[in-house]
Amino acid sequence: MDEMLGQTFLNHTTAVSLLLYIAWTMVLVTIIFGLRSYLVLSGKRRVNSFKADGQDVSAFAERLNRAHGNSVESFVFAGGLMLFTIATNNTAVTDGLAGYVVAARIAQSLCHLVSTSALMVQARFVFFLIQVVICIIWLMELLTPLL
Repeated sequence: MDEMLGQTFLNHTTAVSLLLYIAWTMVLVTIIFGLRSYLVLSGKRRVNSFKADGQDVSAFAERLNRAHGNSVESFVFAGGLMLFTIATNNTAVTDGLAGYVVAARIAQSLCHLVSTSALMVQARFVFFLIQVVICIIWLMELLTPLL
């Protein structure tokens, strides 16, 4: 039974991609949690002394917070569309490109974490643009029958 359920799950690219998107966002927040916990437990910071954007910790912490924030912000349209197609049994619309959305999301985050150089900012924009364009394609395909 479990084998059959797992096989069925793996045949649904949208569901797997949605899960990976959520997992990636959780990885980022876990790193934030770990960094802040270390600073508190080592006595270097008070638990209530952190700024929300992370800039008071380090340049990396600020980029990490922005990468996490970007993942959460993009979930509204990327994750929302994937959830919508799963709920309405329309995953044929998203299955082909869902993996690319997640790959672009992870790539955008990694660029954010690595550097704020002009090249990395441009790369981040390209990865974000990929996500937006794919979501527009999905949205158009989903809305077309209603027009």
